[in-house]
Amino acid sequence: MIDIQPLAILREIDRTGSLTEAADRLHLTQSAVSHAIRRFEERHGVKLWQREGRNLRLTPTGDYLLGLAARVLPQLEHGATVLEDYARGRRGAIRVGMECHPCQDWLMRIVDPFLAEWPDVELDVTSAFQFGGLAALLGHEIDLLVTPDPVERPGLAYQPVFNYELLLAVAEDHPIARAGQVSAEDLARETLITYPVARERLDIYTRFLVPAHALPRRHRTVETTDLMLRLVASGRAVSATPDWLLRDAKGVTGVPIGEGILKSIHLGYRTGETADYLNGFIHLAKTVQV
Repeated sequence: MIDIQPLAILREIDRTGSLTEAADRLHLTQSAVSHAIRRFEERHGVKLWQREGRNLRLTPTGDYLLGLAARVLPQLEHGATVLEDYARGRRGAIRVGMECHPCQDWLMRIVDPFLAEWPDVELDVTSAFQFGGLAALLGHEIDLLVTPDPVERPGLAYQPVFNYELLLAVAEDHPIARAGQVSAEDLARETLITYPVARERLDIYTRFLVPAHALPRRHRTVETTDLMLRLVASGRAVSATPDWLLRDAKGVTGVPIGEGILKSIHLGYRTGETADYLNGFIHLAKTVQV
C-alpha cells in the first residue's frame, strides 16, 4: 500500500514551492518531512526529487505521485468530511460540477431555496475538474453535473431541467440580424467568439459548420458572457449563444442557426445515490427557469 503522507507532502510542496512552507502547512517539522520522504523512497526503491541548489526538482516518479495525489487526496478528504457530517448528525453533502459556462446565474437562483430547505446539507459548486466533468462524476469528485451534453455511461442517469435554443448573437445593425436564419456561408466572413471549450464539444461546429464543411473567418475565445456580448454588440464578432442570455442583452439580437439548434440542460448523477437532499436539489432545478 502507498502511504498517504508522502502524497500530501508532494502536493503541499507543489502548492507552496517550499519544503519549509509545506512542512508548516502539514504541521510537521522539516526533518519529519524529509524523513517521511526518505522512508518512502527506501521502501519502494525510488527517488521522488533531486536538489538543485535550494530548489527541489521532482523526478518522473515524483511527477507521477503528484498526479496521483491530485486524484486521490480530494476523494479521501471528501470522505473524511462526509464521515464528520454523519458523526455530527448532518445529512450529507452535495458537490455540483458545472460544464455549462453561462449557467452560473441560473444555478445561483437554486442555491438560496436549497440551503433554506436543507440547512444540514453542505453545498459546493466547482467548474475545475482534474479530468473533465464526466470523469469527475464517475470518480466521485462531484455528485451532480450540470451539462448541455449528457454522455451515457453505465451507472449514470440524467434529468433534463430546461430547454433552450442556441442562436447566433449579432449586433442589432449587423446584416445577419435581418435574415430569417444563419447560413454556414454567412460565418465564413465573421469572427466567431466562443467559451474556451474544445471545438468537438461546440454545437456551432459539430451540428452546423462541420456538416456544411465550413469554418468562420476567425475563431477566438473569451472567459465571460458579459465580455462576449459586449464584443458582439460592438460589431467585432458574432457568437453562438443560448437564447435566454439574449433576452436582456443591449445592442444584441439572436438569429436562428440553420434549421435551429435545440438543446437541453441536464443534471447528471450516479444511479443508486438517491438521497432525499439530492432529489430535492434536482426538483428545485426543474422548477427554477432561466
